[in-house]
Amino acid sequence: MSLKAAIVSQSRVSPREREEMLALHRRYFCHVVRKTFLKDMAEKDWVILLRAGRKIVGFSTLQLIHLVVDRRPCVFLFSGDTIVDQSHWQSTAMAGSFGHFMLHMMEWHGEKDLYWFLISKGYRTYRFLPVFFNRFYPVHNRATPPRYARLLKAVAKHRFGADYDARAGIVRMARKKDWLRPFMRNVPVARQTEPHVAFFLRRNPGYKLGDELACLADVSKKNLNGLAWRVIRQNTVTWYE
Repeated sequence: MSLKAAIVSQSRVSPREREEMLALHRRYFCHVVRKTFLKDMAEKDWVILLRAGRKIVGFSTLQLIHLVVDRRPCVFLFSGDTIVDQSHWQSTAMAGSFGHFMLHMMEWHGEKDLYWFLISKGYRTYRFLPVFFNRFYPVHNRATPPRYARLLKAVAKHRFGADYDARAGIVRMARKKDWLRPFMRNVPVARQTEPHVAFFLRRNPGYKLGDELACLADVSKKNLNGLAWRVIRQNTVTWYE
């Protein structure tokens, strides 16, 4: 069954939809506290919803963060809770929806000083970066430029305060939030030698306990790679502002 994708203003997500999203999230994460989950969602601006028929089978929450870094106004697209049901992992609907959201934000804010701020507690999430972007940080084969290091520190400190370990580049929630269930933590042996996966495991050894690697990428048309453009063209999305 093909999935239907919608990008919905957070305020338009119904209580029933929030509970359905919570139930889906709990299937893949441990220690999901209802109050924390709903509060976190309420802080977001947008929600990507994927449906198979009328059933929600995937979602991602998104927040716009405005900061001045190095005396320049910057906009960060922050990705919060994200999950797609395992039966639809082969679908490109979520990636395509992210792409459409980014293009929309480029129209609203321009392509200068617009960034995607991603925190990753699993290798699957981190692998979205090389699948979608030409350049992103941190990465295994190049050092993070000083400007991007300052950007990442500024937005991570703003969003997570003392929970962000700037030296390690890790958000350490100290079990304040959720973490992956055991079947989601396992990394196939064949994957462990892939450069991006090996880098993630090396940089974020505490991912099994919910530690998240803070990452940053330019949101610009020239930074979207060929695969990104293909999945954007392959997928349509409905907006509810």
